[in-house]
Amino acid sequence: MKKYNNTIAVILCGGFGTRLSEHTQHTPKPMVKLRNTPIIIEILRIYIKNGIQNFILSTGYKNKVITNYFKNFKNDGKKFLHKIDGINISIIIKFTGLKTMTGGRIKNLSNLLNKNNFFLVTYGDGLGNVNIKKSINFHKKNNKMVTITAVRPPARFGMLKISGVKVTEFKEKPQSSEGWINGGFFVMNYDFLKYIKNEKTILEKSPLEKAQKNKQLIAFKHYGFWKCMDTKRDKDQLSEMMKQKPWLK
Repeated sequence: MKKYNNTIAVILCGGFGTRLSEHTQHTPKPMVKLRNTPIIIEILRIYIKNGIQNFILSTGYKNKVITNYFKNFKNDGKKFLHKIDGINISIIIKFTGLKTMTGGRIKNLSNLLNKNNFFLVTYGDGLGNVNIKKSINFHKKNNKMVTITAVRPPARFGMLKISGVKVTEFKEKPQSSEGWINGGFFVMNYDFLKYIKNEKTILEKSPLEKAQKNKQLIAFKHYGFWKCMDTKRDKDQLSEMMKQKPWLK
């Protein structure tokens, strides 16, 4: 497995998780458990599988729940040093503000990021068997500021094809065959931070819109498994998948 020794993956862990309020009143969304494992651990596993071993968790809401979870791990004063699936990783937990927006959280990490290297970013609630290594190579080849992983959204309802009154085809909740959405799992150059104004800046608005306008935003298309934990229903479905873990296939 190729290792990206100087590459940092940032996981955005600071949101309030209001759409999953039955589980996030006392727990930040990344710490919500799928069976007995917080979803953040499964996100880490996706990156570890792809040779990434250095992480920054950008925290906000219920920051102490996250730090308390990792506090029993070895700590060298700056980083938590840990093993997941037998692989050594390092984790920096950085409080980036209670109400800071997604763009602002990344901006607040600027002193922890390598100015001469790209870094990775994803959300603390999405799982997918994204080939991070291929997305990095894709990013380098195209030489743009930002690569976004584009995914097909899972359909929430069964699909029907109807001729007259006769149902000619029925598929229960197929993956959508139309359109692409932001699946997270970004690759970003340090220079992109200049598009982020302050803590109130939402990543998905002005910064990415400016990058697109300046032809600095490209999409790495992911055709495999992807699912976001937005609702209790999503959480329950991902919990059922913990035996197979399609995000690691």
